[in-house]
Amino acid sequence: MWSLWKHRNLMVWENKNELCAMTVDRVRVMMEEWKLATANCSTPTQQNVHLQASTATAQQIVHLQASAATAQQRPAHLQQLPMAASYSATWQRPSHGRLKFNVDVGFSTAKNRTEIGICVRDDDDAYVLAKAISFNIVHTVRVGEALGLYHALEWLSDMQFDNVDFSTDSKITNDAFHSHKDDLSEFGHIISPSQALFSTHFTNSQVEFTRRQANAATHALAGEATSLASPVIYFNIPRCINNIIFNEML
Repeated sequence: MWSLWKHRNLMVWENKNELCAMTVDRVRVMMEEWKLATANCSTPTQQNVHLQASTATAQQIVHLQASAATAQQRPAHLQQLPMAASYSATWQRPSHGRLKFNVDVGFSTAKNRTEIGICVRDDDDAYVLAKAISFNIVHTVRVGEALGLYHALEWLSDMQFDNVDFSTDSKITNDAFHSHKDDLSEFGHIISPSQALFSTHFTNSQVEFTRRQANAATHALAGEATSLASPVIYFNIPRCINNIIFNEML
């Protein structure tokens, strides 16, 4: 009901005609996150592990929020967003007090699935959180990449973070996001609410393009999502990207 209400408000207040598929996807993601948050069928040992992971993540979030608050208190000339200089072929850490959200999308025609991988890291290269999402449909590459960015923005807006660098290896998505041209295609109907989300919830963040070579962790994470029946949030670093992140920190 909430997702329908949001769909209605986007139309009434922002004149945004959100795709029905996006309304349904939002419901599916929220329901799975609610199930994870309220699951009570775990063994005591498993509950302790989940609690420790959640506590560790909460401490990371508090630390990052404190860093973000400090960054916002700096003089104006020090608060400027980092310039996306040359496109590096290796993962680059964000500047002090910021987070980097790398996003990548995979497509499996054999399994009829579109997979999204999102990995969050801090200004020390350290792993913070990750999320994998899978849909029972093969979107076009343009639409799939746009959905990846949209879900990353929506996830972070729900956590009320700012001072974030969103990195996508889709130049088409990045260019469209920064464009003011009207696009009535399905791709445009995903970029438009992404722009609205960004302008509403973020004041000191940016969306940038990164090379595929610098997006290896999320590429592997998207591949892992093929086997998932529902969205998963990883409080501890997933095995599929452990070696990648370790090597990038060397």
